[in-house]
Amino acid sequence: MRYHYLVSCSFRAILVSGILIEGSQVQAQAGSATGAATEWTQLANNAQLVDLLKSSGLQVDNQLTQISQLAEQIQNQLKIYENMLQNTAQLPVHVWGQIESDLNQLRSIVDQGQGIAFSMGNADDVLKQRFKSYADFQTTLPNRENFSTTYQAWSDMNRDTIASTLKAASLTADQFDSEENTMSSLRTMSDSADGQMKALQIGHEIAAQQVAQMQKLRGLVSQQMTMMGTWFQSEQTDDDLAQKRYEEFFKATAPPTHGGQKMEVEW
Repeated sequence: MRYHYLVSCSFRAILVSGILIEGSQVQAQAGSATGAATEWTQLANNAQLVDLLKSSGLQVDNQLTQISQLAEQIQNQLKIYENMLQNTAQLPVHVWGQIESDLNQLRSIVDQGQGIAFSMGNADDVLKQRFKSYADFQTTLPNRENFSTTYQAWSDMNRDTIASTLKAASLTADQFDSEENTMSSLRTMSDSADGQMKALQIGHEIAAQQVAQMQKLRGLVSQQMTMMGTWFQSEQTDDDLAQKRYEEFFKATAPPTHGGQKMEVEW
């Protein structure tokens, strides 16, 4: 089984692709999909920010599902390659080329998960900065839920887990933190059957970790979107109540202007 696709779109790219953002004005304000900063801070209009957040949950969930499925496929494929290597002195060059591609995709999966966590955590920060009601709402949640901090904790744990796996194989995180470093490390490991087996085992373990980590990230996104939905609903309820009071005020019958004591001028 081979993979002819790579889930290459980051969450930031989704935001500006037109799937979530309607209208060229919003797209222009959203900015570039590249770079370190998220687009949340570039949405000057609060209404646009809220509308974007309302529509983003399903898109993020779908992307995380794709990432999880790809990680699981890579995990299964690497196990097949491990079994092949046990029955041969060394894997052929063309097979190792496929393995390099799979492991590089796995590195990309890690990057995409980190990008989603960063973007969603940043969205939480922006909402707290722009809406006092949102900041107050968070303080009433169990354990004073703070998604920005929660996403950072997830990100740190994910990086630490991968680093521990690499360290156990006498490798460093730097050797797998970029495509160039990953390919360089894999080319070195391909020189021997032992090196190939080590790479396959590392990849298999990291893939398994990412399947679990992406499920945790999906859970965090789901919790965040549920909380945001509750906040949106409370805001809408307040707006509806204010509108109703406004309408009732102007529909009210004016007090009568006749009757009572007649005023006369006295000289």
